[in-house]
Amino acid sequence: MKLKPSQITRKLESLFLNNHVKRVYRKPPGQMPGTAIHTGAKRVENVTMTIHDFDLSHYDVIPIEKVEKSEPYILNKSKTWIQVCGLHDVDKLRTIWDYFELHPLIQEDIVSTSQRPKVEFYEDAVFIVMRLITHKTEPNGTINLHTEQVSIVLGKNYVLSFQETDEPIFEPILKRLQQQTTRLRKLGPDYLAYALMDTIVDHYFHSLDLVSISIEEVEEKIIDKPEERHLQKIHALRRDMIFLRKSVWSLRDGINSMIRDDSPLISNEVKIFLRDVYDHVVQVIDSIETSREMIIGLYDMYMSALSIKMNEVMKVLTIIATIFIPLTFIAGIYGMNFDPEASPFNMPELNWYFGYPISLIFMLSIALGLLLFFKRKGWF
Repeated sequence: MKLKPSQITRKLESLFLNNHVKRVYRKPPGQMPGTAIHTGAKRVENVTMTIHDFDLSHYDVIPIEKVEKSEPYILNKSKTWIQVCGLHDVDKLRTIWDYFELHPLIQEDIVSTSQRPKVEFYEDAVFIVMRLITHKTEPNGTINLHTEQVSIVLGKNYVLSFQETDEPIFEPILKRLQQQTTRLRKLGPDYLAYALMDTIVDHYFHSLDLVSISIEEVEEKIIDKPEERHLQKIHALRRDMIFLRKSVWSLRDGINSMIRDDSPLISNEVKIFLRDVYDHVVQVIDSIETSREMIIGLYDMYMSALSIKMNEVMKVLTIIATIFIPLTFIAGIYGMNFDPEASPFNMPELNWYFGYPISLIFMLSIALGLLLFFKRKGWF
């Protein structure tokens, strides 16, 4: 049955949600640079906007429907964070972009959900793209990694954040904003942008810890009894590590540029904290490389365990075959139909009264002798 394009898209979106595939389709080739086309799955019902306005004296949370409602907060001396959840409604997002006069390339990258992590400097904004990686434990105990793109725009007195879902990933930031004495309330919007980045990087450590636990579990099971499902798990872990590496590796250069390059939007005080995030990213990269080597080792261990298991089976079969070879030889000789009455050389023992018991005892003696020999050699 031939599927319609809409049915194909729904099937691809299903793959996206279940297997953390981060690209459903690409925009058509030949489009003008800056053309905003959403290339991900619809992961929330409606695009929502929430204003977080704060300074030392207050912290207000205001859900809004239209971006124009943020004007009183943008014009005052407080710091304003506009949190946007959902990227599928490009028309609604365009009202935000136009209000803040964001560069067309920023607009394009926000809704292009297959972006690599990066940091770009514009005349009046710093644009940051990151991959948020979270985990979900299934009822059968399987741990699946899930991802979404998070874009951050740092302006003079505001921060815009765009995420694909409405998951409360920045809940720790919101709790800290409720405390009057925190640095978030004291310092500028650049520190808020740093805090958002730091929260996303912290999620990497949790995901890596879960991957490390999975590696240890698979290792123990392989040592105990290697099975085909363990090989499938190894390949799944390898894919997860490749995905994690792609999500983190280029972020290191972006944060380094925020520390190294001069920008009026990033203060020297905040650059000290950015160095800490940079150090965390380097730690994550080191952990990823270590985990990748461990997964390669798991594959070698699995193949070695299978080889050892196969050698054990072959050893048992060889011992059995070795025992029965002389017995088969004896039985074959006495299976020849020579008449002992025709010649004294034609198996005279066929006429012996105890010939049959003697032959059985002789064959049993050979079998027991071989078993004793194999035992003394330590072959089983």
